This record gives sequence, C-alpha cells and structure tokens, in this order.
Amino acid sequence: MDMHDVLSAIMTDGEQGMLATIVCVEGHSYRKAGAAMLFRQSGEQVGTVSPGCLEHDLFERAATVAASGQFEFIDYNLNSEEDVIWGEAVGCGGKIRLLVEPVTGRLFSVLMEAKEKNEAGKPVKLIRSWDEQAMRYELLDEEETELESSCAEGDETNYLSISIKPKPRLVLFGAGKDAEAIYSLVKSLGFHIVAADWRPSLCTKERFPEAQCVIGSPGQIAEQIGLRASDYLIVCSHHLQQDKEMIRLALPLQLVYIGIMGSKKRIRMLFETFLIPSNVRAPIGLSIGADGPLEIAVSVAAELIAIRAGNKTAPRREMVRNGYFGPLFSSRSKQADGDEETGT
Repeated sequence: MDMHDVLSAIMTDGEQGMLATIVCVEGHSYRKAGAAMLFRQSGEQVGTVSPGCLEHDLFERAATVAASGQFEFIDYNLNSEEDVIWGEAVGCGGKIRLLVEPVTGRLFSVLMEAKEKNEAGKPVKLIRSWDEQAMRYELLDEEETELESSCAEGDETNYLSISIKPKPRLVLFGAGKDAEAIYSLVKSLGFHIVAADWRPSLCTKERFPEAQCVIGSPGQIAEQIGLRASDYLIVCSHHLQQDKEMIRLALPLQLVYIGIMGSKKRIRMLFETFLIPSNVRAPIGLSIGADGPLEIAVSVAAELIAIRAGNKTAPRREMVRNGYFGPLFSSRSKQADGDEETGT
C-alpha cells in the first residue's frame, strides 16, 4: 500500500516532492502499472517501483525534473539480451515506462483530495492524460468494486488510470497474544487495524499503538465501528460465547474475510447452528506447519495478502475455485489426542 504512505508524505511536505509512477510494463516487472514512489526534498524515498535497481537513477532524473518543473517519461529495458547496461546489471527481464513529475499545482490538489476521500472511506480513480506540452489530471469518485489500474497509449491520446482505495479495515476481535502477534506483522501491510475486546486491560494503545482500540461486547463493537461488507475480521478471543456472538453478528454482513482461530473441535462448536459461507477461513491461516503465536501470525498475514489480491481481481466464485477460501475443516496436523492443532 505504497500510495497511502506517498499521500501522507505529500501532505506533510506540501508541494516539494517528485512523484515517479509506473505507466506501463512489458514482460516481467517487480511492480505493476500504477505503482508509485515519492522522492522527498530531504532525499528520503517513500514507496518502491523496483527491487532497488532503478531508484538511484530515478533519483538523478527526479532532480532534473525538479529543476525544469516539467514532467518526463523514462523507459527502462531490463531484458539482458537487448540492453547490456540495464539488462545485464538488473536481470529482471522486462520493459518499464515511468512518469516522473513534480507534485505541484493541480497534481498536489487532486492527490490531497484523493487522500481526503479515502479517509472518508471513498475510493477514487486518478486519471492522467497528456500530450507533448501538458499533463491533465481528473479525479473521479468510484464504487468500491472492479477498480483496476490501467494504462493505454493511443494515436492521439495517452492516459493512465489508477484506482486509489481506502485501506481495507481489519478487525481483530480478541486482544490476546495471538492478536498482538498478528498486529505486529499486519500493521505494515496496508490495513487499517481495529483491535476490539471487552477487556479494557488487554485492548490498550500500549499494546496496539497504531490501531483503533474499541472496547465493548460484540454487539457494542459491531455498532461502534459500523462493521460492513468490505471489512476483514479475525475472531481470536478464545472465549467460546464471545466468539460465537461476534460470528453471529458478522455472518449476515458477508464480509470479505472471516478468519477463525482455534482447533477443529472448537470451530465445530462455534458453527454448530450456523451455515458456513465461503468467506470463512477456519482454522485461520495458510497451511505452513505454523506453531505458536508468531508463526501463526505469519500464516495469517500471508493469507490476508492472498485474499486481498484475489478480492481485487476475481469474483468470489473464482476465489473459491482457486483456493483463496479453503474448506471450513481443511486438513491440519493432528495432536496426540486426535484434536486438530490451533496453528496452521
């Protein structure tokens, strides 16, 4: 979620940075069209457009753009058989076109408007169109579905369309050690995290400093945060009745993802009176043989990335078919007593 970091840096710096955006890629590329990074006046770089192989050259180009005040397109050929300088040095294998432009005037205004709309929960689409002399910007409100970055070049008009969406919201219900471990990893993955629990001693800013902390019963929590279909929910309080109530409230909302922490036996108890929809992952996490809170958190973080990527590009029925949502009682290693392990 580089774009959110870029927008925050732009808001802090004002009209001082240089923005580099991938316009088109051909063949293999580390990042896709629409990925962006900011070169701040201080020299700091926010975001990435490559594994680190292009940033130094882009920094030099950005200085030239800053001096001229004019946008510039830069092409990199990373195919080793075609470009002995970049291809042999980088070895990524692909062609990339980037746009470097000063964040001033109209661009600064539309980016700040995009940030404001995102913070209000509204996705937007930023459209650039250009000719040899000028770059034009348009910001459109969009529905939260089927927004894809795209770029195209025609005979008369060149344009780049990029969707900028609010951070998806991840609700951690249950603020124990499992939630703390998940939070420590997921906080850097572009989610807006809500830590929720009925126990004030656990749900604190000291333990979840960058999260929104909400205290109350499952019903009170759902009402306070306005639980909605675009949310991700992890149920991990390890309290049977509290978890069951949160699941009961969440299921009719058809959330993007509901992950349930616990053994197979416990999950059967949680869902004994519910029909299980395809957006539920139980037990939670990718099956990597995880053991203990930190390893389980790694499996959960990987699963969230997979779900989010699938949710951007495929209808839910395709996600089910491709394995983004596994069966409710997927295979896991067995403990000595025959019950399934909590880990994944």
